[in-house]
Amino acid sequence: MTTRMDEPVLLTGASGRVGQAILGGIGDDYTWRLFDREPPTDDPDHEFVVADITDETAVREAASDVGAIVHLAGDPRPEAPWESVLRNNIDGTRTVLDAALAAGVDRVVFASSNHAVGHYETDRKPDLYRSDDDFRLDGTERPRPGNLYGVSKAAGETLGRYYHDEHGLTFAAVRIGNLTAGHPPIDYERGQAMWLSPRDCAHLIDRCLSADYDYEVVYGISDNDRKYYSLARAKDALGYEPRDNSAEWDGDEKLSGGS
Repeated sequence: MTTRMDEPVLLTGASGRVGQAILGGIGDDYTWRLFDREPPTDDPDHEFVVADITDETAVREAASDVGAIVHLAGDPRPEAPWESVLRNNIDGTRTVLDAALAAGVDRVVFASSNHAVGHYETDRKPDLYRSDDDFRLDGTERPRPGNLYGVSKAAGETLGRYYHDEHGLTFAAVRIGNLTAGHPPIDYERGQAMWLSPRDCAHLIDRCLSADYDYEVVYGISDNDRKYYSLARAKDALGYEPRDNSAEWDGDEKLSGGS
């Protein structure tokens, strides 16, 4: 089922790093309704709702008359305490999914995280981060969160599975790696393995909004030489075509392949 292109896309957590990467890459390709608890620092190019993701009334109002939701909002701290993780990340995601159902929105894209599978690294590092290690996580493995933040992301994926199976919601969870506008140091193998460029991030979300699928868990990284996340499902199910590779970084602010 494809997004209703004649209606806005609700983007929660729009002021954060991922939200800004999305808007920087595909901001002109959709009509957006931005949602964040912090007001914009300048005049936004799109409608902006200032509210907290825990405000069920505000979320429901923001979800009215939209064609899809990209849900990024929550407490992003890897060491966030349980009270915040539960309220902002788990209950917040349920609030968004309930609002989608109430408004008749049939597609939600969820920002999951590498932290949902963090403990797969425990027994395999440092070889896991090297280009000659053929171990790959492909999204079919069970979650192994590395912290409570990761627990909340695994919970969000499971909530999405339930809302898909029970209510027919189209749902994509993107396990985002290391999104940086610059680049991890060349000797930081883990950062090289999970790097996601801003333009690849925007392109992947675009594919989540426009491709025909049911329920997917995919990895959000660029096509790095060093990687232990498989991109096969993102490519096959969503049509993801990453342009960047951490190994091609040339030390400048732009990628060696251009902008």
